[in-house]
Amino acid sequence: METSEVELTIGGMTCASCAARVEKKLNRMDGVSATVNYATEKARISCPAGTEVADLIATVVKTGYTAEEPPPPATAPAALPEAPADTEPDGGALRQRLVVSALLSAPVVLMSMIGSLQFDNWQWLSLTLAAPVVVWGALPFHRAAWTNLRHGAATMDTLVSTGTLAAFGWSLWTLFFGSAGMPDMRHGFDLTVSRSDGSSAIYLEVAAGVTTFLLLGRWLEARSKRRAGAALRALMDLGAKDVAVLRGGSEVRVPVDRLAVGDRFVVRPGEKIATDGSVVEGTSAVDASMLTGESVPVDVAPGATVTGATLNTAGRLVVEATRVGADTRLARMAKLVEDAQSGKAQIQRLADRISAVFVPVVLLIAAGTLGVWLALTGDTAAAFTAAVAVLIIACPCALGLATPTALMVGTGRGAQLGILIKGPEVLESTQRVDTVVLDKTGTVTTGRMALQGVHPDETADAQELLRFAGALEHASEHPVARAIADGAAARTEGPLPAVEEFVNIPGLGARGVVEGQQVLVGRARLLQSAGVELPDALVETAARASGCTAVYAARDGKALGVLTVADAVKETSAEAVRELRALGLAPVLLTGDSRAVAETVAAEIGVDEVYAEVMPEEKVKVVERLRAEGRTVAMVGDGVNDAAALATADLGLAMGTGTDAAIEAGDLTLVRGDLRVAGDAIRLARRTLATIKGNLYWAFGYNVAALPLAASGLLNPMIAGFAMAFSSVFVVFNSLRLRSFS
Repeated sequence: METSEVELTIGGMTCASCAARVEKKLNRMDGVSATVNYATEKARISCPAGTEVADLIATVVKTGYTAEEPPPPATAPAALPEAPADTEPDGGALRQRLVVSALLSAPVVLMSMIGSLQFDNWQWLSLTLAAPVVVWGALPFHRAAWTNLRHGAATMDTLVSTGTLAAFGWSLWTLFFGSAGMPDMRHGFDLTVSRSDGSSAIYLEVAAGVTTFLLLGRWLEARSKRRAGAALRALMDLGAKDVAVLRGGSEVRVPVDRLAVGDRFVVRPGEKIATDGSVVEGTSAVDASMLTGESVPVDVAPGATVTGATLNTAGRLVVEATRVGADTRLARMAKLVEDAQSGKAQIQRLADRISAVFVPVVLLIAAGTLGVWLALTGDTAAAFTAAVAVLIIACPCALGLATPTALMVGTGRGAQLGILIKGPEVLESTQRVDTVVLDKTGTVTTGRMALQGVHPDETADAQELLRFAGALEHASEHPVARAIADGAAARTEGPLPAVEEFVNIPGLGARGVVEGQQVLVGRARLLQSAGVELPDALVETAARASGCTAVYAARDGKALGVLTVADAVKETSAEAVRELRALGLAPVLLTGDSRAVAETVAAEIGVDEVYAEVMPEEKVKVVERLRAEGRTVAMVGDGVNDAAALATADLGLAMGTGTDAAIEAGDLTLVRGDLRVAGDAIRLARRTLATIKGNLYWAFGYNVAALPLAASGLLNPMIAGFAMAFSSVFVVFNSLRLRSFS
């Protein structure tokens, strides 16, 4: 059955149990599989093709929440939903409620806690100040609790609303019908539950103080969640807003979303490149640090590919657009990060299941606490106080925030460093990995042939060898020839001479006339067939060039020397292997090249285990063989022929400089073509997982420890309210520590 993916923005959720309810309702629909994330306020839904989005939205609305249709596909990857007004940290209803409630609550709490501030009829002033806080300040809690009650559900808001209204209602009863309304009434404050005359006990400071603490916690939580998603928003905002397109020979300024594939546009120094494309005119240096984390600008010239949102630092460029809109590298990066933030790790699913049943259990515990205290002590006020403390302290918010906030910060920080984590399941894989398989070409090496050695015959010198061989090879398109030509151009003084009568000899080399002299460059067999005698010293030099391709050169029938060409090892590869070993990973080199080449490269970077002469389709078998040995395998690759092995490995790390197929198959994408980032990616993933586990440990531990304390009367309800708010804020701020990862 064909399925489609739908994303909805869910409004009105206040805790993890809300998300669990929405998820449960959606999953009851035929063929629907939904994941609802409390922190990102999104539902990711897989449903049968043809399912009406309106039906999905209706199900959410019936559950008591709001839902919005996703934006059009063309703009989806380039936009983030605005924060709801009530969660806007710099203004809006939530901040206003917090400020007003804090100003009104402060005198109530101080008068209740400090006896010297209590004067005749002080309790009536407290009632006047506390009433707006409980009725208006706590209105979001009451409204959500009522909505949930109408749908036969209970959430964190049920606990908060019940607790604060109970404290306020008890205070009203004692003020109007008990002895608490007497002008000379005085009130003590105790951190724990104390026995007292129930008719003289008021809890206005509890009702007002708890409301303010919870509003503060919710505001800090909303503010921190926005900070957690700041990296993704910054990524979205990187792109240029408009672009100078060449139309009819003149420049026309248009919005970026009107660019089409094939359009040519101008990028001046200091401007951002509007979209992915290919340089057709000009040379410059492009700063891609905002996408890749690489601080050194990259030189570009005609034919070079450039990425949208990178910065042109020097000359004027004319670029032809090759990808626009959702197909650009920036948009795809943002989509990967957003997908990862919307997912759930296995450990979080357990927390969600607990949150779903937690509130009803707490209500039963509170009722039991009230009954037990009444039965054992007969003290109505003490029993009531303990029950209210249970209601207030048991909020499961920290459980719901533990994983999503760490994921948001970790994946966002990864995006800043050029590391894209595809989903929360990836984090759990990094913890178990003990072996890392490194594809050679394009991963450990540059993937481009480069001139390695210049060995002239005793009758010639290096400049002669480079000048004549480079001139001839400049006319060829063969990768080995290009390497010799580029190397010669870089190492000789002045331009290379022109070549005449050039002839390419497939599989052997080339010949031509340079400065009136007949030049041969190629295999030994080519020179020998032309009657050129190869000195023993040159033959021995070529034989010693392990891991390199040896190319001979001759001029007018006499040997000039031998040049060695190889796929150059990246300067950072050896350091990267050392970092991977430090993480407890055993490196393995995998390549289709000859064993001599493979072992030469392995020795250079410090790898002991080598699999050489492996055909593309056999790479999967190597990974499977290692896994059969009981190893947990990570694979790093960049080519089409690596895609299957990346998908087969327990953890696939795709070099972002590689092919789309490899990137699609990988679990982690390394935007920059530097193998050191592989170690950084695994460290970041492990750190993020450790943060998630720490958050969940705190959240579980807090609830397990706090409930018995509250039920046994060792916590004043106001202290319980502060502790509950602090638990959620602690989890979020603990996650924010990942922003400093480097």
